[in-house]
Amino acid sequence: DLSGLGADAPKSMRDLIARSDELMPRIQKAASAAEARRTPLDSITLLPVVTDAPKVICVGLNYADHAKEGGNAVPDYPGLFMRSNRSMIAHNAPMVRPHASNTLDYEAELLIVIGRGGRHIAAADALDHVFGYSICNDGSVRAYQRKGVQWTPGKNFDGTGAVGPWIVTPDELPDGADGLAIQSRLNGRVMQSSNTDNMIFKIPRIIEILSEFTTLEPGDMIATGTPEGVGYARTPPVFMQPGDLIEIEIEGIGVLSNPVIDEADASDVGAAA
Repeated sequence: DLSGLGADAPKSMRDLIARSDELMPRIQKAASAAEARRTPLDSITLLPVVTDAPKVICVGLNYADHAKEGGNAVPDYPGLFMRSNRSMIAHNAPMVRPHASNTLDYEAELLIVIGRGGRHIAAADALDHVFGYSICNDGSVRAYQRKGVQWTPGKNFDGTGAVGPWIVTPDELPDGADGLAIQSRLNGRVMQSSNTDNMIFKIPRIIEILSEFTTLEPGDMIATGTPEGVGYARTPPVFMQPGDLIEIEIEGIGVLSNPVIDEADASDVGAAA
């Protein structure tokens, strides 16, 4: 609870990120003396790590074996697409299988949260722009992803993209979040198991590429692509069903867990709800 910082306490995670140079030393000091202000984690409802991200940018085909399992060439420039805030949900929130299709697939991904914005950021300087890392499940409705040459419909159904549980700051992880085991589990069965070392485009290069065409802003979220083992590439295909539990684990960050429900059972979904 950061309200004890006073009238200028951050009002949101995005506000904290934008003022992190000023606030983090004060937060660290307050946290060290905050035993009386702590709340048990299981007594609160988490939100997406940034509820009002200026942009949610996703990198496609960033693991060679995932590109190959889908019959794609290993790219020399990443596939890129955007997600809406309305499509994003938090840790423990239900992932919604839509009426339109039963082809809801899982994708385990490392998530970057931008701290210091900028344009034309060199790879050598890119890690200075990272506020922290989290986990993403880039839930994809494959039938709609394949309807055209653009992936937007399949990647933006309400309540299909999970992020969380929290943001881990870079000092807790290897530089560039290299060498982290990444895994997805569907009802306890391991579906994907890889390592962030296997990314084709590493974090500095991703930030360099994105900042060539857009100004990155504090609070932007960047999903960095998924390894092999996704459901559509299996024989027979495996898609998430209502009643399933999908978990994404990244070493040093934690476990992002979401039950799957049918759209008929969803009251309201998405970070914009």
